[in-house]
Amino acid sequence: MKEIVQTPAAPAAIGPYSQAVTFGNLVVTSGQIPLTPAGDLVSGGITEQTEQVIANLRAVLAAAGTDLDRVVKTTVFLADMTEFAAMNAVYEAHFRAPYPARSTVQVARLPRDVRVEIEVLAERH
Repeated sequence: MKEIVQTPAAPAAIGPYSQAVTFGNLVVTSGQIPLTPAGDLVSGGITEQTEQVIANLRAVLAAAGTDLDRVVKTTVFLADMTEFAAMNAVYEAHFRAPYPARSTVQVARLPRDVRVEIEVLAERH
């Protein structure tokens, strides 16, 4: 049975979707963008934006009863692939080996014209 995950520690959904959904032992997050829990866009470049995205993911995963160590797959959407190295440096600081599987793609545009969006698939404890 699926359950909806909702936490005020991450930005509220800005459309008809949930922050995350659990199904059995799995947690599937919606893509997180660099908004604060209050809904404000983080200033700065790809480094600051990636830090906020990961903070949001941590909060959503915690509300679902898990954490970054239990992530098995990530999908990273970048507005500009030339920012991959900077995003990857932040990513690597938060995910430990054995690393989750990952796809990274450049997209034409992201919501609110942000630089990065990340979604994850994790298992619950």
